[in-house]
Amino acid sequence: MDGFGIRIEGLRKRYGEGDTAVDALKDVNMTVAPGEVVGLIGPSGSGKSTLLKCLGAVIAPTAGRMIVGDEVIFDDGWKIPDLRALRRDRIGFVFQAPYLIPFLDVTDNVALLPMLAGRPNAEARQRANELLAALDVGHRAKAQPSQLSGGEQQRVAIARALAMQPKVMLFDEPTSALDPEMVKEVLDVMRSLARGGMTMIVVTHEMGFAREVADRVMFFDQGRIAHDAPPKEFFSNPANDRIRAFLGQVSH
Repeated sequence: MDGFGIRIEGLRKRYGEGDTAVDALKDVNMTVAPGEVVGLIGPSGSGKSTLLKCLGAVIAPTAGRMIVGDEVIFDDGWKIPDLRALRRDRIGFVFQAPYLIPFLDVTDNVALLPMLAGRPNAEARQRANELLAALDVGHRAKAQPSQLSGGEQQRVAIARALAMQPKVMLFDEPTSALDPEMVKEVLDVMRSLARGGMTMIVVTHEMGFAREVADRVMFFDQGRIAHDAPPKEFFSNPANDRIRAFLGQVSH
């Protein structure tokens, strides 16, 4: 699996105007090597999800530069003509909620985007079923989303994101809405992707996953990357009292 690298330079995102404006991202700089797994952690409202939505072309940054692979996708404005193609072909996004289409069965939920992109229906469904089997939900291929557990739904959402063979996968707290017993099955899928060399940025509150799977852990605070270190260093020797206090809270 060939991943793309990511470079973010001076990225800013402001919501609102004037006295009510909120700076969600403040001159964020980040480099992610091809095949690297980066875990983003930090308090709610610190800017983690906003960063992912900018990178995934869900929202537009206010300023800055974003490069995926060797292509500049944003430089104080979008630099690519078709954002849908970017989201479809290069960047897979898994949200907190799976957002499956309720009136399509599991196979068609996964096959829909490839079919819309022009892939023959039979080929798209075959690929969908291969992905579902690989993620251990192949036996649910003909089920409706409402018939699945939360963990199964999220694994289907991951299969859907993988169906277009993206070069980068973005995960925005994919286990936050799951019951504890369902968390492991989703994290196991993500561990498998990491072993396969997928470039991944993961917003997570699962410290065990960040410690075990991430190549680097970044602590977000007030719209900035406040600390960036390998997991062993990050967790064994917190850089400051703010990070130490945060880790103390999430470990309970």
